[in-house]
Amino acid sequence: MAVPKHLEEAVARLTEASLRIEQARTKPATLENLQAWLVALTDFSTALSEVQEYNNESIHEKLHEIAARVGLRRFPASGTKQK
Repeated sequence: MAVPKHLEEAVARLTEASLRIEQARTKPATLENLQAWLVALTDFSTALSEVQEYNNESIHEKLHEIAARVGLRRFPASGTKQK
């Protein structure tokens, strides 16, 4: 699946989890409601992480496209530090 499609799905999960968090916050603080809030918060955190990951991947792909257009044979250029 293409990066934009993955990103769209992650954003949809992020939005859905955000709504569940808001719903859980309006309910009384029972164990069941706190568990629902925690599950929604976990889903939100996971989706947010995926959004960041796919954004980084998309930027990386775009940088490679730009490097190819300007004629760089190697990207990143020699002498740059990589982790």
